[in-house]
Amino acid sequence: MHPRPQFAIEIRGRKVDLGDRTLIMGVLNVTPDSFSDGGRYLAPERAVEHGLELAGRGADWIDVGGESTRPGSTPTTAEEELARVLPVIRGLRRRRPGLVISIDTTKAEVAEQAIRAGAGIINDASGLRFDARIAQVAGQHGAPLVLMHLRGRPATMQQGPFARSVWRSVGGGLAWSIRRALASGVRRSQIIIDPGLGFGKTRRQNFQILARLDCLRHLRLPILVGTSRKSFLQAIVAGERLDISPGKKGRGYWALAAVGAGLVPARARHPAAAESADLPSADGYPQGVPLPLLVGDAAAVTASILAGAHIVRVHDVAAMVSAVRIADTILESRKSEVES
Repeated sequence: MHPRPQFAIEIRGRKVDLGDRTLIMGVLNVTPDSFSDGGRYLAPERAVEHGLELAGRGADWIDVGGESTRPGSTPTTAEEELARVLPVIRGLRRRRPGLVISIDTTKAEVAEQAIRAGAGIINDASGLRFDARIAQVAGQHGAPLVLMHLRGRPATMQQGPFARSVWRSVGGGLAWSIRRALASGVRRSQIIIDPGLGFGKTRRQNFQILARLDCLRHLRLPILVGTSRKSFLQAIVAGERLDISPGKKGRGYWALAAVGAGLVPARARHPAAAESADLPSADGYPQGVPLPLLVGDAAAVTASILAGAHIVRVHDVAAMVSAVRIADTILESRKSEVES
């Protein structure tokens, strides 16, 4: 465990330090088909209220997305995406002018109009592979640009074949995205990288990335990690193996545990957790999310921070705040020990 590198970016004219503490990016999906909360916040008014709730519970940034990138998803037109995200961004900006809003999109047209509506960050899940003009939008507006690694397309990315070396794939892919961003006028100080957990990787490869996130330090950029509710975590929480047998498909914890009454599979259930699988929304915790999955998400968040993540992207902000604080305190203690 090494001290976390320090960086500074500029968001809408304001300097933001990265590294002193972990920043939390709260996920706000305004889509009908996202893998865990599709359709729940499709109505703009409800989405705005949820975004404000995420901020109130500890989210530093709100990531608004109008197109699902879950495995098997199909593309959305720019017009439909804009119709979903612009009312939400404007509503959040109107209700809380100082809130940092990120637009989660792979389309330059959506990024451009979102920035004009009040977003301050562009989060491109394709790493400029789908629409390289996004880099020009970021450069023209001076907006931070998140470049994520993705192999293939969401519709087919989990069908394989997968890279033999995940680090060659991720490191080389991110380096390509960085070069393309710089060539389009994005300042290096405004780039954030994301290894793209769950996007075109095997279950084992996702955990290899978590275990050795420090392998990305040579890129000398702040790191964002998103593990929240992803199927590779769900499967392990449910007691499945790290490697899936040939010809078999992992069932995933969400499919097993969140359907119906939210019951936890027998092999994954702990007696003390049986009564508390759904924590009350009054406490800021999401209804319908099994407690073991929240604990698993917290473990992954902690691991990513200790490995060097500067920003964590999560759905369940209230449930992850404690994990972030503990991980940051461990890093601070380690830093004090090194300096003494």
